[in-house]
Formats: sequence, structure tokens, C-alpha cells
Amino acid sequence: MPFEPLSLRFEKKSFVTKIKDIENHVYFLQKGIVEVGIHKEGDEKIIDFVFAGQFFSSYTSFLLRKPSDVYITCLTECMVEAIPYEILQEAYKVSLLANQFGRIITETAFMERVKREKDFLSKSAEERYLELIERRPEVIQLIPGGRIAKYLGIHPESLSRIRKAIS
Repeated sequence: MPFEPLSLRFEKKSFVTKIKDIENHVYFLQKGIVEVGIHKEGDEKIIDFVFAGQFFSSYTSFLLRKPSDVYITCLTECMVEAIPYEILQEAYKVSLLANQFGRIITETAFMERVKREKDFLSKSAEERYLELIERRPEVIQLIPGGRIAKYLGIHPESLSRIRKAIS
């Protein structure tokens, strides 16, 4: 059952998924930068930044078919390939390759989340920042400091102090 993923283009600052939407696709980012975030108690938290060559989705909503508790927005113009939920479910029924694909994507997302949780519990903001610039140097060049601070779970002033201390 061959299928072609949908090719979609999103403008800068547009939403891929809004909070309370039911996620209907898994996306592969061909070009651009995507932000995944949440609003909690009137405050915005950034969960992740996604770069070209990575998969993304509001996975909980996608898997459970329930409204999303996160937003996904484009920080730049983005080009994505999208696989609809129904097509992926059909592919799982008939294809070992599709099942392996789904397992790898899910395992990768799970391991990234576990690492982030452990980092928040065991590392200082400075250690998380240093690891971020080592692992993803493009973040520092392409994403405003205020967004990076939210991702690290700190205030912009704290990020400024960290940057001064390490330079």
C-alpha cells in the first residue's frame, strides 16, 4: 500500500498544531525551525525546538486521539512532509517496515523526553545551557535569547548572567 506523504508549507509564526486541536499528522521537517510549547498557569514553557531532518508531532494527541495540550508553531517558514493518522494506522496493519518506523520514532521521542527530564532534575541551568550549545549550536544563532531562556526554564536575566560567566 504505497502512499505519498503530504507536502505542506507553513508561514513564519503560523501554528502547525494549536492547544486543544487533535493532532492528525506526524511531520518530518524538511526546512525551518519549529517550537513546541505549553501554557501553564498563565506562563509559557518551551518544551523543544525542532530542526530540519527531525520528526515532530503532538504525540500524545496523535496517539490517544485527544486534544493537544501543546502548541506547535513555526519560528521560520517551514516545509514539512506530513503522514496522516489514518494512513499510518493502515500501514501498521500491513507493513513490518511501517511498524519499525513507528517504533523508532516513538522510542526516539521517548528517550529525548526522558533525557530532558533527567537534565532538569540533575543539572544546573548553566550546565543545561552549555550542553545545548554543544549539542545544538544553531539554537544560539537562530533563536532569540528569551525563547532559549524559556526552553531552559529560567528568566532571560539568568541567561544573560550565564552567558557573561562563560564568555
